[in-house]
Amino acid sequence: MFILTQIEFWYWWVFALFLISVEVFAPGAVALWMGIAAAIVGGLLYLFPDMAWEHQILIFAVLSVISIVVWRNYAKRHPTLTDQPGLNKRGQDLIGQTLTLKKPLTQGGSRETINGVIWKIKGGDLPEGSKVRITSVEGTALIVEPEEAPS
Repeated sequence: MFILTQIEFWYWWVFALFLISVEVFAPGAVALWMGIAAAIVGGLLYLFPDMAWEHQILIFAVLSVISIVVWRNYAKRHPTLTDQPGLNKRGQDLIGQTLTLKKPLTQGGSRETINGVIWKIKGGDLPEGSKVRITSVEGTALIVEPEEAPS
């Protein structure tokens, strides 16, 4: 039976590489920061080879939690800039567009096909053929208002 009596510094570095490689397959920035924490513990163990395993685990746990919390707060305050901000926000690109109702809008709701997608339409009662402007999106419904006639 194998009993681990001493954790070597390179064990932490192998564990760090494993965690960082997990991040490649399951991105979320959690395994990345845990991998960095493991690499730091390995570096500390290299500098202080007599460090108790209990202290190593404690340092790893504290560094992991702190780095993940700091990263999440930073990422929340500094969102990634993109040339397609509405990519995963279906309907956002429709806001401001006008459409002609193919069906009457009764009891506050109807359905319309826009760009090959069937959308729920919500707004005040309007007859078929009315021109409406899309003002917002609520889940899978487009909120519309009657388009004002130019004066």
